[in-house]
Amino acid sequence: MKLKFTCFALGLFAILSSHTQEVKSPKFGKGLFNLVGQDSSWTMKIGARMQFLAISNWEDGQSNESNFLVRRARLKFDGYAFTPKLKYKLELGLSNRDISGASPFTSNAPRYILDAVIKWNFAPGFDLWFGQTKLPGNRDRIISSGNLQQVDRSLLNSRFNIDRDLGVQLRHQFNISDVFVVKEIFSVAQGEGRNITTGNLGGHQYTGRIELLPFGNFTSKGDYVGADLIREQTPKLALGVSYDHNNNAVKTRSNQGSYMAIDGDTGFFETNINTLFIDAMFKYKGFSFMAEYADRDAQDPWAKNSDGSLTDDEVQVGKGLNLQTGILCKNDWEISGRYTHIKLDQNITEKNPESQYTLGVSKYIVGHKLKVQTDISYLEINGGNNELMWRLQFDIHF
Repeated sequence: MKLKFTCFALGLFAILSSHTQEVKSPKFGKGLFNLVGQDSSWTMKIGARMQFLAISNWEDGQSNESNFLVRRARLKFDGYAFTPKLKYKLELGLSNRDISGASPFTSNAPRYILDAVIKWNFAPGFDLWFGQTKLPGNRDRIISSGNLQQVDRSLLNSRFNIDRDLGVQLRHQFNISDVFVVKEIFSVAQGEGRNITTGNLGGHQYTGRIELLPFGNFTSKGDYVGADLIREQTPKLALGVSYDHNNNAVKTRSNQGSYMAIDGDTGFFETNINTLFIDAMFKYKGFSFMAEYADRDAQDPWAKNSDGSLTDDEVQVGKGLNLQTGILCKNDWEISGRYTHIKLDQNITEKNPESQYTLGVSKYIVGHKLKVQTDISYLEINGGNNELMWRLQFDIHF
């Protein structure tokens, strides 16, 4: 499998290299190539990006641990086919962390595909998406990993996010005044995460989201970009609420986490899992503020065998709060801060409440396309060992 993929990548590179005299490369950060069909019936923008990360952790009473890694390495293809109203996106992950998670449920194959989705604008204000992509969950997760304000997303996201899945999404937006914009999304997905090939073991996953933008749309979709790099000249605010119902879910974190196997791996425990997200984004003249709240519950959080005995798995239910802000200076240096609090149900997960405090510094050389970021975080665990973490990351996006 890896050999075939390597041959494919080398072949694609050779084809593109042979046409470099015919294709005019776009401005840095706007893609490697912008291809247009001779009859303008299709387009394809090809991009690549990499993140290089250095990280050190100190835990009370423990020795220091450090690591250097390629955090993300990705290829991205997007454009339209036949008509500008029919768009597509294909994003492939190449780093070990991008493709990890091979299992019998993914045909024991690396999970190269991140996004593979078609977007059809079939009527004014309406779009129908079909394929694998991010579900309309918490704002921090929907923001691209290449557009983050700090080195990585918050603890709230790692505990509660619903990430990517396969299915269909109906999206709609309208104005209730000259500036007030309302956006709605409804999604039906398989409910077990990305790149699943074994079919649907449990029920389906239903997600709804509504967003209110009382002061109009952000410039360049800035409500889903970390930091106010545009320096909005008028206050901009986005309020969002998402509700996710995973019917007969078979994994410990809705469509994420591990499978709840029962009876010696001959079956799976099923329970309904519900997740609520409430979030907001505000930007004005270089100042940004983002807030998120998450709440997850389950009909029965204890995974049980068919005879009623408990397994070693349980649904991670609980609540989380994330507050994040930043100030962008005139020279495109930014200072940011984040506070995150996670409280899982201790009677179920046996995990103590956590509070994390993060201070970050970023230098945007060419916006998010070329930047250096560093942050230091202090994790306070009630009744446990506290942790200190330092990170340094370099991003480059073609």
